[in-house]
Amino acid sequence: MGWEEVLGRGGTRERSGGRRPVWSGGDLGAAVAVATAQLPAAALLTFVDRSGRDDYGAGNGGALGAAFLLFLAPFLLPLLGVAQALLLALPSVVAARLAGRRLGGPSWPWYLAAPLVPAALWSAVLASLGAWPFTEALAVLAALGVLPTLGVGWVRRRALRPSALWWRAAGGSFVLAVLAFAGGVLASGAGLVPQYEPPRLTTAQLTGVWRDGNGAELRLRVDGSAEAVGLPAEPAAFTDDFAATEYVVCTGSGTWAPHRTWRDGVLVELDGGCGRDTQWSVGGSADRPQLFVLFGDPDAGTLRILRRG
Repeated sequence: MGWEEVLGRGGTRERSGGRRPVWSGGDLGAAVAVATAQLPAAALLTFVDRSGRDDYGAGNGGALGAAFLLFLAPFLLPLLGVAQALLLALPSVVAARLAGRRLGGPSWPWYLAAPLVPAALWSAVLASLGAWPFTEALAVLAALGVLPTLGVGWVRRRALRPSALWWRAAGGSFVLAVLAFAGGVLASGAGLVPQYEPPRLTTAQLTGVWRDGNGAELRLRVDGSAEAVGLPAEPAAFTDDFAATEYVVCTGSGTWAPHRTWRDGVLVELDGGCGRDTQWSVGGSADRPQLFVLFGDPDAGTLRILRRG
């Protein structure tokens, strides 16, 4: 029941074991090819999804960033494909083959369900770091792992040459991208992806305590006074901080007032010369409102978000 070398179709040599999960170099190549092929469609679906969410003032900057990523796509896609293959597809293949050997039955249901295993693991890691909600991360990572995992099983049965595999992956990538684009257009036209509209908050709804979960706090009172603890603010002009940092951290009292620029928000002015007047814009939703500032460059700036305490 150890390891043995067998000759597969087309002369492909693979290692096989009665009890040990294995993969060959061909499996890795297939996982990378299919993982890379699905990325353009995944990017289009992400763009459609984000069109229905708050961009936090990075609209134009985000477009420039997307154009830059498009320019780098020929270099980034293979690297991202390798990452998907190693972190999602190959662990899924191992899980599928283990399940098939121990429980039996057709192989394709195991290949279809197996991506949930590494997706759950990485989702738990991301959720523990506060980087991504578990359920959302699980859905996205599992979806990204399905096609490469199924692709490994499909290619293994056919023993395709690498050149034929990549040509088929390129054609499949084009088809997936067209389907994603058409689906996004239809979904937007049918109102399934509504355009984001920030909530309109009254003065009474703006008053209260707003926190970011990392120590920053802004207390807005009915009389127009404000109290800040560890609150980021725009650096004052003509100071060393203005050129050296995107924002300064201030603690103290001051005033606030509703103020509209490109969207509703509040203008906070703190006493003591720490920073300058800072516009906090309204975001989130009516039941979960937010106040936010995007400091620095829209493409690579620092986003700070306050939520009602």
